[in-house]
Amino acid sequence: MGKATENKDSQVDYLKNRLNMFLEVVDSLDPESTDVEDIDRLIQMLDDLEGKYNQFKKDW
Repeated sequence: MGKATENKDSQVDYLKNRLNMFLEVVDSLDPESTDVEDIDRLIQMLDDLEGKYNQFKKDW
């Protein structure tokens, strides 16, 4: 997914960028055509983001 983030500032930037990407995906969803698989992908994105946060938190 790119180079490793090694310091707190770059880790926070990474998390902010990923959260912004998630919000863009949510904003682009059409409630009329969203299905269970779409919701599952959103949940997976949040799980991945939480995992990265927990990984980075250990370094802080």
